[in-house]
This record gives sequence, structure tokens and C-alpha cells, in this order.
Amino acid sequence: MIDFRFQRYALLALLAAALFGVSSPLAKLLLGSASPVMLAGLLYLGSGLGLLIAHGAKIIVFPDALSGRNESGLRGSDYAWLAGSVAAGGVAAPVLLLWGLSGSPASSASLLLNLEGVLTTLLAAALFREAVGRRVWLGSFLMLTGGLALAYDPDAAYAFSPSLLAIAGACLMWALDNNLTRNISTGNPMTIAMVKGLAAGTVNLGLGFAGGAGLPQPGPLAGALLLGAFSYGVSLVLFIHALRHLGSARTAAHFGTAPFLGAAVSILLLGEPLSAAFALAALLMLAATIVVLTERHGHEHIHEHLEHAHRHIHDAHHQHEHDGSEGPEPHAHLHVHEPMMHSHPHLPDVHHRHRHDGAP
Repeated sequence: MIDFRFQRYALLALLAAALFGVSSPLAKLLLGSASPVMLAGLLYLGSGLGLLIAHGAKIIVFPDALSGRNESGLRGSDYAWLAGSVAAGGVAAPVLLLWGLSGSPASSASLLLNLEGVLTTLLAAALFREAVGRRVWLGSFLMLTGGLALAYDPDAAYAFSPSLLAIAGACLMWALDNNLTRNISTGNPMTIAMVKGLAAGTVNLGLGFAGGAGLPQPGPLAGALLLGAFSYGVSLVLFIHALRHLGSARTAAHFGTAPFLGAAVSILLLGEPLSAAFALAALLMLAATIVVLTERHGHEHIHEHLEHAHRHIHDAHHQHEHDGSEGPEPHAHLHVHEPMMHSHPHLPDVHHRHRHDGAP
């Protein structure tokens, strides 16, 4: 059984995947009017500009809980994590990907791009000490298998090359980006997504202009920016909210549904054939999603002394004092968590990043 009170934030990750997944078939319609590098830059730039405009004009894009209102700003070391995230996911990854794509078959590249989810989980467990249980590992590998089935071309020739290594490196950089972003997910997701979109957009546009590409006509230009605002910008805000509540590994497992959702839209919108590979991928990704959604993780654990700021209400984990200036709940302010021990079902959210002897 799926306990949606426990797993409700997984829906944000799945919605983020849906928005990102539809970008692939819709972007195909724009490829005739812009080079791939220029189109990537416009999509990223559209995400940053869209969130910047929405924030400045106070346009309501999200429900209140996701709107960016009453969120904590970034503090101190958060800027170092953000810089690392932008450098890895917004600068290094696009450069590695584009260089790799220039010298490798599209079929091989498609297969390798499925590595991002598993690499995110590996880094989360090995480097960032996130609790990753058997169900999450199984879900991640089922998702990877589904992605490989979706992208596999039996008629293509596959061979190792430096270009393919660069694409794998891009996946590693995005995996690192996901884990670094998790460390600042208590901050305002709209601000984080806006900065990342503007940075990645600037890098990709710079690469496009350096390669001799030009901007498309006004119609496709506006379409690319609008698509980026939703499929990259809104999607990333939802993804960061999911990181805050689920951790990197589980968010990445759910986000792995994006290629399948993109393929489904391609079949419906572009008339692409319904293949046996698509049916197999659909079954594997459905199984992966159910495996992760039915996870239950609970044990006696210790909350150590913690001082941080984020949007919250006064639940069992927030019993701190106020000076009267904080405003109505939910609100964000610097607060202290005193040490405590208790037991309840939990996920590796911002309050449950404790060490485990083993993650069931």
C-alpha cells in the first residue's frame, strides 16, 4: 500500500519529471529553427527569465506552499554549495554533453544519459551519506533498465570513445549538481532555480554564438523561452522542493520517469510508433515507481543540535521560541533544534540526515 501522507512529496518529483519529459518532443518541433546548442541555451534562459519575471511581478505560478513566499534566503556557506551546483550542472555538464554529442552516435548518447539517476543515488549514498535502502536501489536500477530499453537501437553500432566518456561525465556532473542542490534545499527554491537557469542559459548561448549559430525567428524564439519557463524552470522548482523532503536518491528515482513521459508524448503528439521497447519501459518504470512509493523507513533516531532557517510550521520537530516578529505560520526564520530522540516513519528530509548502520 502507498501511504500518500508519507510519500506526498514524491508527487512533486513526478510532476517535475512530467514537465521536463514533455520538453523533448516539444523541443523537436523547434529544432528546425535553431541549432541544438542555441536551443538548449534558450530553454535554460527561459527558465531563469520566467522565474525572475514571476518573482518580480509577483505572478502566482505555484500554490502557496511552493510559491517562494515566506521562504528562507540563502545564508553563509549556502552560496558555496550554490556555486558548486551551478558550476557542475549549469556549466560543466552542458559543455561535456555538447562536446560528447558532437563526436558520438545519438543512440549511444541516449543510452548513456540514463546514467544520471543511478549516479545521483551512488553519490548520495557514498559521498553525502544519505540513507538509501534496498527499495530505492531496486527502483533506481529498474528505472535505469527502463531508460536503456527505451533508448536502445538494435541496428546501431556501439563502441567506446572519448566522446561517450564526456557524456558520462556530464551525467556525473548533473548527479553532483543534484546532491549539492539538496544541501541548500532549505533556501528559496525559486531563487535557486532562477540562478541555475540564468547561468546555464548564459553558458549554452555563449557556446552557440561561439560556434557560429544565430538566434531563431521571433516565433520559435518565444516558443523556446516559454517552453523553458515551464519544462525547465517550474520543473526545477518542484524538483528542489522534492529534494528538501525526499533527499537526492528518491527524488532522482522518481525523476527517472521523464524519458518515458517524453516518449509517451512523442507517440501522441508526433505520431511516433508504439514499440515493444516502449511497452517494456512503461512496465519497468511503473514497477520502479511503485517500489519506491511503497517504501517505509522508520526507526529510533537522534536529532542532534541543529541551527538553520527554512519555511515551517510548529510540528513535533519545531518547538522553538519566538520573539513575535516571525509572522503567521508557515514562516521562515533562523531557529534551533535541541537534541532529541524518538521513533517514527521518515525520509531523508532536512531534519533526518542522520547516519545509519544500515538502511532498511
